Amino acid sequence: MRVDGIYVRGNGIRLPATLNVQDAIDSGECEPKLVARTDVTSVAYSPDESAAEMGVRAAQQALARAGSTGEDVELILHATTYHQGQDLWPVGSYIQRETVRNSCLALEIRQMSNGGMAALDLAVRYLSPGRDALLTTADRFCLPGIDRWRTDPGTPYADGASAVVLSRRGGYARLLSLAINADSDLEPLHRGDEPMGLAPFSHRMPVDFEAAKHAFAKKFGLSFGINRANAGQAAAVEEALADADMKLGDADWVVLPHFGRRRLDVNYLRPYDIDPARTTWEWSRTVGHLGAGDQFAGLGHLVDTGRARPGQRVVLFGVGAGYSWGCAVVEIDAKPSWAA
Repeated sequence: MRVDGIYVRGNGIRLPATLNVQDAIDSGECEPKLVARTDVTSVAYSPDESAAEMGVRAAQQALARAGSTGEDVELILHATTYHQGQDLWPVGSYIQRETVRNSCLALEIRQMSNGGMAALDLAVRYLSPGRDALLTTADRFCLPGIDRWRTDPGTPYADGASAVVLSRRGGYARLLSLAINADSDLEPLHRGDEPMGLAPFSHRMPVDFEAAKHAFAKKFGLSFGINRANAGQAAAVEEALADADMKLGDADWVVLPHFGRRRLDVNYLRPYDIDPARTTWEWSRTVGHLGAGDQFAGLGHLVDTGRARPGQRVVLFGVGAGYSWGCAVVEIDAKPSWAA
């Protein structure tokens, strides 16, 4: 989808604290073999803030930078993958109350790690002339439900939040194109073969994605899943690049999911011939996987540090269980006042 007249006006991030991988190993929290091939050195960690509270902090920063008020914002989308701090609770309304306190639509997006990209797609289709959308992501991956080291081996999970203000009033970067692709034949890949339960964690706690993947591979074959996943990501990337009239080699920066290095090599760096120096890898390996927030956080990091300069293009890759993929092309128009 070609996008016209929509800008990134502000961005924010909340990473409360840092947990070094070596400290986690020394304390017995994880074994060396769990992180040996990830090359991740640390993860963002929240000692006490809930996901929703971190989301508010990121949103407040993005709104302040954008100069957006409740009168400007006509949509709030909060993308999540895990528990936000309360049960049976409209977390989008909490984000709204703690920030703009207006009467616009405020929703939670549950599209797993592609949630941020899904929110971007919905906001582009919703925004009216002269209005803004507040897009936030937040997760806190902690026991007893999630083991950040073991739930999805190969990708250490992190606690944190990110936000962007998308606007038709102008901004420091233009959204040139966006593509979302889905393949529900891969939905069992994160469900496994367990029967439906009556309550959260009816079958196992913490969540074990490896068990679900083994069940999927036994039933459908490993190559089936790999081929479908590769094709789904490629379709989204090809569409977004074509609509931006460019090739991937033209991109100055590529923001990839915050996976471990082996998973990045297999799924992105080698297949797409991406030089790690053109990615946020050296930063993301100190942060870990932020659930739905890797793309907003990565773009914000490039902008805040001054690495993404006016005239440069940034390509965002997204993937989430379900399965869905996203890809967007952003062009930096100006250096914002807060950038290094």
